Amino acid sequence: MWPPPVVTPEIASEAAVWVARLHGPDRSPAVDHACLAWQARSAAHRLAFERCTDTWQDVRGLTLSGYAAAVGAAQLGAPNLGRRAALACATLACVALVVWRPWSSDGAFETGVGEQRAVMLPDGTRMTLNTATRVSVTLAKARRTVQVSRGEALFEVAKDAARPFVVQVADANVTATGTTFLVRATPQARDEASGVTLIEGQVIVRRSGGAADGHLDEQIVMAPGERLRMGVAGVGTRDVPSSRLDRPKIENLTAWKRGEVVLDDVPMADAVAEMNRYSNLPVGIADLEVIGALRVSGVMRAGDSEAFAHAVASLHGLSVRITGGRIELHAK
Repeated sequence: MWPPPVVTPEIASEAAVWVARLHGPDRSPAVDHACLAWQARSAAHRLAFERCTDTWQDVRGLTLSGYAAAVGAAQLGAPNLGRRAALACATLACVALVVWRPWSSDGAFETGVGEQRAVMLPDGTRMTLNTATRVSVTLAKARRTVQVSRGEALFEVAKDAARPFVVQVADANVTATGTTFLVRATPQARDEASGVTLIEGQVIVRRSGGAADGHLDEQIVMAPGERLRMGVAGVGTRDVPSSRLDRPKIENLTAWKRGEVVLDDVPMADAVAEMNRYSNLPVGIADLEVIGALRVSGVMRAGDSEAFAHAVASLHGLSVRITGGRIELHAK
């Protein structure tokens, strides 16, 4: 007999969102279709949906006072309801409140250094935020808009042809209706300060040409597997957009979801900058001209700056010094 599917807390939370949406005021054929597509992902998704539906039937008359009581019961061990049932009541009530909240203003989501966060939006879109990321979301009737002001986010967009999904990053608008793509913003950088990687489906990227009227005058249609690296370049007395398409290894770019950083023959300076995104114990290069151009390859655990420093020091014959909350690489 096959073991039962494993329902993770993440899948259970998403199931609760879908149950609440199906019982909310904005239910539509598109919502029904998206929910069925979500259930089709795996047996665990279907089992989670069935369990949440049963729980909803048990608590469908729950009020805010009942929700508070459920939370209290869960915290006290739930002698009458049972801890699992109380937690389910609290979760579903909380989800209902979130899903039924009108999205007429921005909602902000943020992660700290070394933190990741998965967010299920009311339209069924899933966002996964990487370290030190901030996004703002507005879901309107005609358009769904997300602004990535810093960091990195993976978007699995729910299909809705009537409401395009637009991600704003730097001077670019990335438009999709139902697809999966990765967006990265590095505001302090100039050359290739932001990037878009398309994993499946299709997106259209429109960029401002820096004209005085602010019109968007560059349009790029991306294919799956492509990455668009965007920055600015000086032309005469003004900055103009610079764009470069390549085809990286997608599994390397999404290694952060596994808690890893994959370095594939990159300069030491770039490797250090990448590792520093995940740790409050930064690595510095004392002799940049000597060390910065050395090449680095390998798979490192995200956030383990000290292990990274000792590994590259051993590889290239460097010395490591830890002083004042900082790790420094020195040439011997």
